Amino acid sequence: MAQIKKILIANRGEIAVRVIHTCRELNIKSVAVYSRPDEFAPHVQLADESVFIGEAASSESYLVMDKIINAAKETGADAVHPGYGFLSENAEFAERCKEEGIIFIGPEPKAIRLMGDKTSARELVTEFGIPTPPGLKSTLESIEEAREVAKDVGFPILIKASAGGGGKGMRIVYEESEFDSSIKAAKSEAKNAFGDDRVYIEKYLEEPRHIEFQIMADTHGNVVHVFDRECSIQRRHQKVIEEAPSTLLTDELRAEMAKAAIKAAKSCDYVGAGTIEFLVDKHMNFYFLEMNTRLQVEHPVTEMISGLDLVAAQIAVAEGKELPFKQEDITKTGHSIECRIYAEDPENNFLPSTGFLKKHRIPSGTGVRVDAGVEEGQEVTINYDPMISKLTVYGYDREDSRKKMLRALQEYEIAGCKTTIPFCEYTLTHDAFITGKYDTHFVKDHFDTKKLKQGAPDEIIALTAALLKENEQADYQAIEAAEMQESAWWSNRR
Repeated sequence: MAQIKKILIANRGEIAVRVIHTCRELNIKSVAVYSRPDEFAPHVQLADESVFIGEAASSESYLVMDKIINAAKETGADAVHPGYGFLSENAEFAERCKEEGIIFIGPEPKAIRLMGDKTSARELVTEFGIPTPPGLKSTLESIEEAREVAKDVGFPILIKASAGGGGKGMRIVYEESEFDSSIKAAKSEAKNAFGDDRVYIEKYLEEPRHIEFQIMADTHGNVVHVFDRECSIQRRHQKVIEEAPSTLLTDELRAEMAKAAIKAAKSCDYVGAGTIEFLVDKHMNFYFLEMNTRLQVEHPVTEMISGLDLVAAQIAVAEGKELPFKQEDITKTGHSIECRIYAEDPENNFLPSTGFLKKHRIPSGTGVRVDAGVEEGQEVTINYDPMISKLTVYGYDREDSRKKMLRALQEYEIAGCKTTIPFCEYTLTHDAFITGKYDTHFVKDHFDTKKLKQGAPDEIIALTAALLKENEQADYQAIEAAEMQESAWWSNRR
């Protein structure tokens, strides 16, 4: 059984900060890696040590295995936490760490490979009796074969990349006349994004809800779930708002899906933290979507309702210990909502809106958590994901959580770029969200940019901040002058 003493975080931004927080609580030293634009980033300032690994492009820094491994060896780090994104689901990187005698805080390479390939994952879980959407269970061999399968399952159908996620290489096809061009476009995008043009097709479900289960597994055969998360508020097939637990599931369906999630994890001998993602249709049928072999961006909502530290559990499992909790020990209390605060323009199809944060004042108060990867005065660049922070709240029930999130969003002040805050406010006040009757088509069906709540222009906010700072300096000068006068008066008395 290993005793981890120093962890290198092979990542950046808010997830790197998140891991460092747990390292400090466990009295484990931390090492940050950074590219040139991240030299003064919060994760670099917070870590015990930091190592420069290259220029802005991820291909020259955060994706270069040799640089990450060399940094770990140079600093004496005995473990690597990959966070999410970058190399977190790269089986070759996990193998390289193992070869160098460095503990990879994540699953075995075999599990990463099996579940990272969407077609092999579908084939595997099907063998274990876990339902998948109707369609091709393996990679399509030809457009002719795909067309026949599409006719069998019926349009609309979904074309998806075998080797990746995040909406890349994905196309919805409503009519047969669109089929050939959609296949070619999906394969081309998949090739550019993942270096792999393989795609598969499945039935496009009606009114789908995106619901996932957090699982944890150790090397002693213990596998547990930490309940469900609702992730149906999305733009471009990527999540923006998540909540736990889901409003859709009955106790019976939740138990059935949790059982399937654990079965899926066991099917690939999984170890560590992972997420089994499902789609639930309007008839309350659920289908396996994919497995993410890492910690999820939205893990804070699970931590809020369970009281668990999932990063601490990851580290314990990587040390060879048994999970510090059993299934019967895990309970859910209250409700949690997370809003991803992106530097994006909701009025312009959520396109990136990068720039310097002239102002970044985060909300606070009971039940409010902010995981931020950038601070006031720093730049949100085009080089990486445009996330500024994750805002998470906890309430005693869903309505309490919703009201708390609205209050936190109203208190959140950002100037220098457009953000998803207005969209989040819009969503949380929409009847579809309030009643819990929404699906992954929320943006398409309900979002109206004309009804977005508009904040003060950046120029006004920046000017106000400058005036407040100027007044603050004037106040300090006045106080200093008064103190000098008082000091002189006392001196004269002597």
